[in-house]
Amino acid sequence: MTVTTAVDVRVRRVYEDPREDDGARILVDRLWPRGVSKARARLEEWMKEVAPTPELRTWYAHDPAKFAEFSARYRAELELADTPQAHALELLRAQAHAGRVTLLTATRDAAISEAVVLAELLRE
Repeated sequence: MTVTTAVDVRVRRVYEDPREDDGARILVDRLWPRGVSKARARLEEWMKEVAPTPELRTWYAHDPAKFAEFSARYRAELELADTPQAHALELLRAQAHAGRVTLLTATRDAAISEAVVLAELLRE
């Protein structure tokens, strides 16, 4: 018998004010967001290793028309065994199973960001 537990994962922009109900606030961007101090971000962790590779991020350029393909390519990157990304995803998965997690991104449109792809993976 397999027991699965639902995880509570949220996605928000790092520029939004922290909320009491955010749980563990984890930045999932490879680059630090402009104009945000570490004190203001109130992060539990910065998991830059889980972010898309620079090559994928550059190709994608947050073009909404490329989001489906970006999502597939990013998932493929995350599934490669013995990579820093795969290891970081496992750490993130463990954190999500321990309690509420808010994935933070500096992307203008969080709905087409790597944070959304990660949230979907964690909920599966």
